[in-house]
Amino acid sequence: MDAVKRLVRVVRRLAVHELRGFHSLALWVARRRHGLGAGARPAAYTGPQTAMLFGFAFVAVVETVVLALIVPWPLVHSALLFVDLYTVLQILALHAASVTRPHVAGADGSLRVRYGQFLDLRIAAADIDRVRVERRYPEGRTVQVHEDGTLDVAVGSQTTVTVELARPVAFVRPLGLPAEARVVRLHADDPRALVDALTRPAAGPGPLTPERTAPSPAPDPPA
Repeated sequence: MDAVKRLVRVVRRLAVHELRGFHSLALWVARRRHGLGAGARPAAYTGPQTAMLFGFAFVAVVETVVLALIVPWPLVHSALLFVDLYTVLQILALHAASVTRPHVAGADGSLRVRYGQFLDLRIAAADIDRVRVERRYPEGRTVQVHEDGTLDVAVGSQTTVTVELARPVAFVRPLGLPAEARVVRLHADDPRALVDALTRPAAGPGPLTPERTAPSPAPDPPA
């Protein structure tokens, strides 16, 4: 029964991700962004992955054309065409969700950490202890939680901002499992702007000061 419940939870989460992706496509076409309140400042994170995603989409389109020319069986051709077109749609949905659902620094100094349609973590201003620009190159999945409570939300295998929390903050992983984070490392295309937005919120002077005023030296990327 536990295995069945886990499977149902995963299927539900995937369905939610699909709906959010399609909604993001509509927002992208309308040139609108999701979850930006009054005084909030967005922080884009799509820079390292945009070329890669469109490269994947181009390859999928080329594959569709090639298979249309070499597969003689109509039923197989139709199935492959559906798979390829759906793959392109999913790639575009991820790009659209990443563009329309940026990280958000609230007017009150709060932070909303997101990755496309898959992750949405809200951190209250009172729970942020320190924030700094820090470039790191974590290995593994885009969203991963380490044993020490560090959450990496990497884009293009890199993070540029580290947020240390005053207490653990609960969130839901992409496939529905609950987790807690004590430190959040995320990527922002303009990390200094995000740090400034958190340390000097629009609602007034905040209690935070940047832990450092310049990025730390970047370690060598993993081989």
